[in-house]
Amino acid sequence: MSEAYEKTIVVQEDDLDELNHVNNVRYVQWIQDISKEHWITTAPQPLREGVIWVVMHHDIAYKNSAQLGDVINVSTFIEKSRGATSVRIVEMHDAATDTLLVRSSTKWCLFNEKSLKPIRISEEIKQVFG
Repeated sequence: MSEAYEKTIVVQEDDLDELNHVNNVRYVQWIQDISKEHWITTAPQPLREGVIWVVMHHDIAYKNSAQLGDVINVSTFIEKSRGATSVRIVEMHDAATDTLLVRSSTKWCLFNEKSLKPIRISEEIKQVFG
């Protein structure tokens, strides 16, 4: 398991659905956003060249809702990597109460950017993420 990458989000009006809760689609966007940020800020440029990550499967548990103005602590880490795939966990907690809002487990696949074919995750990449 790797070290967690964290960020904070403040819920804006355009994040809300018709029930005035954060829209489930927005949570998916935030899952993808923090995953990409973690990759870009942690992996050195040479490791990122020529490869892309593609989502194979999202498993998302929506536990509680967030509303306008709520501050959300978002964290992510790599749970495991094998072959060309990696499982990334993302959790979102209400900053005021530490209540779990969302927990996701996403299976990502590493692809060669030019051939668009899966490639094995290198030991260098595994070491960068713990």
